[in-house]
Amino acid sequence: MQTPSKSTKNRLRFVLGGIIFVGLLLAVRLVQLQIFKSEELKKGALEQWTRAIDIKSQRGIIYDRKGKKLAVSVTAYTVWATPAEIKEPKDTAKQIASVLDMDEELVYEKITKNVSTEKIKQWVTKEEATELRKLNIRGVAVVDDNKRYYPYGNFAAYILGFTDIDNNGLYGVEKTYNKYLTGIPGKWVKTTDAANRQLPYDGEKIYDATDGYSIVLTIDETIQHFAEKAAYQAYLENKAKNVSIIVMEPFSGDVLALANKNDYDPNNPREPLDKNVKEEWEKLSQEELQKKWFEMWRNFAINDIYEPGSTFKMVVAAAALEENPDIINSHYYCNGSVRDIKGVVLNCTSKHGSQTFSEAIHNSCNVALVNIGRQLGKEKLLEYIKAFGFGENSGIDLNGEQKGIVPSGPETIKEVNLATMSYGHGIAVTPIQIINSLSTISNGGNLLKPRLVKEIIDSEGNSIKSFESEVRRKVISEQTSKTMLNILRGVVEEGSGKRAYIPGYRVGGKTGTAQKIIDGRYAPGKYIASFAAVAPTDDPKIVVLVVIDEPSGSYYGGTIAGPVIKSVMEDTLNYLEVEPIYDKKDEEEIEKKITVPDVRNKPIGEGGKELADLGLKYITEYQEISADSIIVDQFPLPGVEVIKGSIIDLYLNKRTQIERLMPDLIGKTNEGVVSILDDLGIQYELKGNGKAIRQEPEPGVQINEDVKIFVEFSSQ
Repeated sequence: MQTPSKSTKNRLRFVLGGIIFVGLLLAVRLVQLQIFKSEELKKGALEQWTRAIDIKSQRGIIYDRKGKKLAVSVTAYTVWATPAEIKEPKDTAKQIASVLDMDEELVYEKITKNVSTEKIKQWVTKEEATELRKLNIRGVAVVDDNKRYYPYGNFAAYILGFTDIDNNGLYGVEKTYNKYLTGIPGKWVKTTDAANRQLPYDGEKIYDATDGYSIVLTIDETIQHFAEKAAYQAYLENKAKNVSIIVMEPFSGDVLALANKNDYDPNNPREPLDKNVKEEWEKLSQEELQKKWFEMWRNFAINDIYEPGSTFKMVVAAAALEENPDIINSHYYCNGSVRDIKGVVLNCTSKHGSQTFSEAIHNSCNVALVNIGRQLGKEKLLEYIKAFGFGENSGIDLNGEQKGIVPSGPETIKEVNLATMSYGHGIAVTPIQIINSLSTISNGGNLLKPRLVKEIIDSEGNSIKSFESEVRRKVISEQTSKTMLNILRGVVEEGSGKRAYIPGYRVGGKTGTAQKIIDGRYAPGKYIASFAAVAPTDDPKIVVLVVIDEPSGSYYGGTIAGPVIKSVMEDTLNYLEVEPIYDKKDEEEIEKKITVPDVRNKPIGEGGKELADLGLKYITEYQEISADSIIVDQFPLPGVEVIKGSIIDLYLNKRTQIERLMPDLIGKTNEGVVSILDDLGIQYELKGNGKAIRQEPEPGVQINEDVKIFVEFSSQ
């Protein structure tokens, strides 16, 4: 036998080494796959072998403070398809379309997609689900699902908000607390082959969903009903654009009710409640529709800002008292206007003459408040404005809250700004900021964070997380608080807020009327009327704010918002079992029932005297009237019994025609023309920018309040 050569042996050694090396590599790879990557590969294989359908978790319930369910999840059904398992797609599509009332072509398209699973229809009825299950169609499954449902319809819509089709919160508490309410979805897992056909072995597994936590609100369902009813009535009676009512506990910051009208139904958040509006929306494009939706969903109480007008005077008064308690003994003279600011005349509603600090607030005197603001100074005034929470979010648990508009610093406040801010102009606030400032004045001077949610609980009712009242800062002293409460009581019993008077409950408050600003200018004929009130003033239980946006007809806060305040407060205090305490004045007022006479079709002089002789007062929306102006309507109507001192609204046929000469506006700027025409109190229309080049009527022509002035400007 021939001995292998050296080169042959070397080749054999090389081949053997190569085999050993490859074997070692394979062994290392096997160890890596079977030991170190086994779980990862097992998971990947499982994903290839299985197909899963999500099982939605049950969304948590939203309760009111006493356990009434305001938002729940109800059983619904979703139909799924596994396209690979469907043998006769055309016949299957026809059967499904017939049961679910769907387009047959759309169903066919869904069940023939190259996907593992496809949703055919969500939230089918129980009857549809039962019928489809009876057909026992291979590759089609009906899965138990849940749908968000609001049992009271449009009740508390701006608090609750709503969810999308997948039960994710989009607005309100549903949005803010979505992570708590949602829960953890489960899975329905099937084992399949490469063609997505379910395998006969191993069957299927269901991993149950974990339900979401529930939310307990501070809202009281009964008080919310009081607010909703009053807001809707005020909305209809005043033909307003919006009405907002907020009820709050001053010492806890708890929001007991928050109602806005007009509103929407969270069950169908993209459909207006008004049938006529719904018909109009059907003609709109998708882009226009989305704009209308967002307008409808806006929470006026926290999303919109406005000039507060006279309700802001309580903040200025509280600041002045805190800085100088002796200011309560000061006297202020009002001759009807402030004329010592260069180029500006600031008018008051009347010539109040000499008045004390308290009387100035009772009378809502602009002239006195200007002087009080001057005594306080712009630095201190701005300091207190910010301390009361204006210019910052209140922290309420709702999305989209606005901060409002306040001066950035005292250096930006001119003399005229200081004057107008003192009576609530030149500053923009939200309703929630106003009621929060009244709570601060009422509770001894603590600015609280408005509380909307009390606690989060599990399905067994166990507390997961609680929310305590939060004091943000001390603003005024308890003594200033007590003094202000007495002053506010005087506003209702002796001043502009008499329509909110409730015998036995010591109501205090402040009225407000402000012209609206639209596109940076005061809009003629558009106002916001408001009334902020607290009761009882010696032991505050509730504070209430009513805001009526763009009322038609009378627009004074005391006139149209006062009765709304009275209605909500009287109902709420009775419901809370707050015992009325009648003093001698209350008893006398209760006994002094007077039947309202019929003064319609009489001259205002004659009708006014008849009312005065009976101990009644009257107001009219017209500032310039004559004794011959005719009364065309009245409220309350004749025959209604009221207490002595009640105010009767009188509506006149027209304003007294005051003749005046048309001023020469040619050559003046937009700002100059607006200033002149606003002082005249006459309607006008402006065209263009720059300097005035044409006007109608011509300069020097006799005009009155019925004339509409047109001015054209040129930029050249």
